[in-house]
Parts: sequence; C-alpha cells; structure tokens
Amino acid sequence: MTSPSKALSRFTVLDLTRVRAGPTCVRQFADWGANVIMVEMPESLGADSGGMGRRDGSDFQNLHRNKRSITLDLKKPEGVEVFHRLVKKADVVVENYRPDVKFRLGVDYESLKKINPRIVYTSISGFGQDGPYAERPGVDQIAQGMSGLMSITGEPGKGPVRAGIAIADVSAGLCAAIGTLTALLEREVSGEGQWVQTSLLQANIFILDFQASRWTMSKDVPKQEGNNHPTGVPTGVFKTSDGSINLAPTPWMWGRFCKAIGHPEWENDPNWATPQARLKRRAEVNETIEKITATKPSKHWVELMNEAGVPCGPIYTVDQVFADPQVQHLGMTDKVVSPKLGELNLVAQPIKLTRTPSALASPPPERGQHTDEILAWAGYAAGDIKKLHDQGVV
Repeated sequence: MTSPSKALSRFTVLDLTRVRAGPTCVRQFADWGANVIMVEMPESLGADSGGMGRRDGSDFQNLHRNKRSITLDLKKPEGVEVFHRLVKKADVVVENYRPDVKFRLGVDYESLKKINPRIVYTSISGFGQDGPYAERPGVDQIAQGMSGLMSITGEPGKGPVRAGIAIADVSAGLCAAIGTLTALLEREVSGEGQWVQTSLLQANIFILDFQASRWTMSKDVPKQEGNNHPTGVPTGVFKTSDGSINLAPTPWMWGRFCKAIGHPEWENDPNWATPQARLKRRAEVNETIEKITATKPSKHWVELMNEAGVPCGPIYTVDQVFADPQVQHLGMTDKVVSPKLGELNLVAQPIKLTRTPSALASPPPERGQHTDEILAWAGYAAGDIKKLHDQGVV
C-alpha cells in the first residue's frame, strides 16, 4: 500500500469507529500517512457499512480512504485477544461506542494500558464519558440543539434551524484528532499514553466561540439574526440583479465601502457613522444598501468591492464551489482509483505541508481486505490465521 504522506507514517492507529465523528478523526491520521487499521465486524454478523449508507456511496468513500481493514469479532474472547495483540504494536486507539460498550468488550483504556502503557486512547461520545447524560444516544442533530447552535441559526421569529452539515460530528472529530496529536506530542516527554475524551456536545459548544462567550462573560443571550452578523452592520446577504452576494465591510472599512458603492457622504452621516449607530438602524442601513446592489449583477459588486479592499463574495451552490478558479487552484479535490468503482474524485485535505504533503493514495478498503496481511504484521503464523478464520473470529 502506497503511503499518502510521510508526516505521520511512524504511527499505527486502530480504528474502532463508525458513523461520522470517529471516522472524521481517524481520516486525519490516514491522510497524513499513519498505518490506520479499520477494525470491522465480520460480514457473517450482518454488519453494515459503519452507519454510512452504502459502502460504495460517496459518504463512505470520502471518509475511509487511505486505510486498511481487518474483520474481527470483538464479542468473542479470541477476537479480543487478537485486538490486544494489535494494541501491543499500536500507538493510538480511537472509538466512539456508547460509553459502557468498551468496558463490556474489554477494550477500554485501563485494560489496554496494561498491555501497552504508551497507548493513546481516544473516545468520542454524544455527551461525555460520565455525567447524567452519558448513556443517552447522541447524534449530530441532538447536539446541535443542545449546544445552542440551532437557537442562533435561522431567521428571527421563525424557529430553530439546524446547520446544513453534520457540524457537531465533524467538529468533534477534528477536536478528537487535535487532542490525540497533543497526547502523542506529550508522550514524547513522559513516555506514557493517556485517555483523550471529547463529545459532540462539548465540541459544538466550543465552536460557538464568540456567541458562547457573549453569555459566559456578559450574560448576553444571542438570538437568531438570519444572514446578518450579530454585531456587525452591514454584514450579510444582499440581493443583486441576478442573485445575491455576501458583503462584509468591517468597521474600519466603512469609509472605503461608502466610496465604492457611490455614496461617500455616508461615511460621516451621524446616523450611520459609527458601528453602534449602524447596529441601531440595521434595517434602514441594509434596505438602503440593497436598493443599490439590486441594480447590478453579483459579478459587478464582487469585483468592485474586492478592488476597493472590501470583503465581498458570491453565494455558490456546491457545483459552483468546485468550478471556482480559486478552489481549483487550492486543489480541494483529489483523485484515487478504486478497483471496484473506478476513478473517484474526493474532497482533499484543507491543510498543506510543504515537505510532507497529503494525497489520496488508496481507496477505502473492502471489508476485511487486509485481514491476513494485518494478522501477519501482528505476528500470527499462517496456521494460526487459518484457525482464526475457521473459528469465525475474523
């Protein structure tokens, strides 16, 4: 198997995850060259594709590239024994079971720490590993609601709105990856692993960022503002003659914006001159600006405002995103060839390293594609591997 990068090639990651948050975390290691081993249930147990729909669908293919797969029945003692043997050679274990499951299976941190004290064990859950909600089933939409995100998303007075992506899953996965990398760096000093924990709820509260700190610092409860920025005016969506644009002049850009739109007198208008004054008159400011932007096409305003140094951009559909010349220049897609599906065009890493870049080196594996290869790597002889197959352990 060709390595996608040299950056993390010295690490082995055992992937016990499914659905999205866990695979998002593990994908960061796979794309940067770690030896990632997906531990999947044998097909005979009626296992699905990790909760991601069809195995050959775009979602699964995008999440599980650059990995190898072993099938292993962790409900059998022999399967747990095999997993323990893999742990001896591993650096990281990532799981997103319900909190109690790992203990019942015997693959929890304390059990694995006895086998390999250097293991970094990463857990992602819905609400945390303990506490009053620990055993509740946690999924993205529930976390979006409980984190407060839905209460600040959408048009005022029209009720809560979910984000258009699985933002709690993805943010939890990325937080878990950062936590795991931090633990690996700390291990270089202490020589010991540790248990890394995050949850969909924690990660989604964290990414509320300034909206959350408005409450923690000032007891200010943010409300729905639709496409308007909560505190900046004018920042939002404005109609044009052929669609809409995003316009976001920061306070210190107010003067240049006024000149660019053809109304330099606005800069010193006492009703609009300060950010506070514009915030009080948001509706008036936005309506006045939109009467002007609606007279010309989006392209005109995007070019004019950017030439003036005022942030302004189009509002794309997803197909338009990938047709944009800057997106193409950034290389936000990458190709990999699947023996089953042919050439796949998947979403590339958003991070660039100059010496050890990431690439799509291999498509997602078929279930158990590398079982024998991984068992041999773990030290099993051919006869032992056959016995494990005969027993239905792998």
